Amino acid sequence: MSTLEIKDLHVSVATDDGAKEILKGVDLTVRTGETHAIMGPNGSGKSTLAYAIAGHPKYQIASGSVTLDGQDLLELPVDERARAGLFLAMQYPVEVPGVSMANFLRSAATAVRGEAPKLRTWVKEVKGAMADLDIDPDFAERSVNEGFSGGEKKRHEVLQLALLKPKFAILDETDSGLDVDALRVVSEGVNRYREGADTGVLLITHYTRILQHIRPDRVHVFAGGRVVESGGPELADELERSGYVRFTGGKAEAAV
Repeated sequence: MSTLEIKDLHVSVATDDGAKEILKGVDLTVRTGETHAIMGPNGSGKSTLAYAIAGHPKYQIASGSVTLDGQDLLELPVDERARAGLFLAMQYPVEVPGVSMANFLRSAATAVRGEAPKLRTWVKEVKGAMADLDIDPDFAERSVNEGFSGGEKKRHEVLQLALLKPKFAILDETDSGLDVDALRVVSEGVNRYREGADTGVLLITHYTRILQHIRPDRVHVFAGGRVVESGGPELADELERSGYVRFTGGKAEAAV
């Protein structure tokens, strides 16, 4: 069993008026075999948490720690965090013109696994994963995310997840922009990843609709840059009925 542990994490972002603290002491522990959902209003710090863990340079760690099996992730560059077993599915996947999906995926797998996968085995593996996600095989020769719809981009994020098989996957609003069919396909892909390996998931979302497909073990409410309440799946049901008013006092969070 592996453990991703976040302790008293404080994170700031640079603004025209100086550094602004976004995360104000986050404590969270996720173990392999567990799925944790983080829910909260816009601007509460959910995506900041994801990008800070992954190593985005925009976010400055003021204090606290993030460890994976005792290893300090905050001391590692982004690529070494990935090799340690961390994966981030982005809310807004970027386009990489001139780099084919096929080359990108094989290069990523080589970097994470430490050696290039054998070509014949790799081609079979990629074709199977693409078929599971209803991805047209022709997409393998297209540039990464270039000209893709929102749903296609999210399917390719989950395709990477399926092929790289990280210890921990952080899914930042993977459900945003998906229609009903795409949500089902993407959710099934995440569930296959959960069932097929010793893995943990940190699922960030505003809404409960994805949690109808990906059942969390724990639900955490984010407000004001920290976890303000935790519970089982029934907490998500309460949020669906009542919203976040009792956690924000009826005030909108500042956008982040």
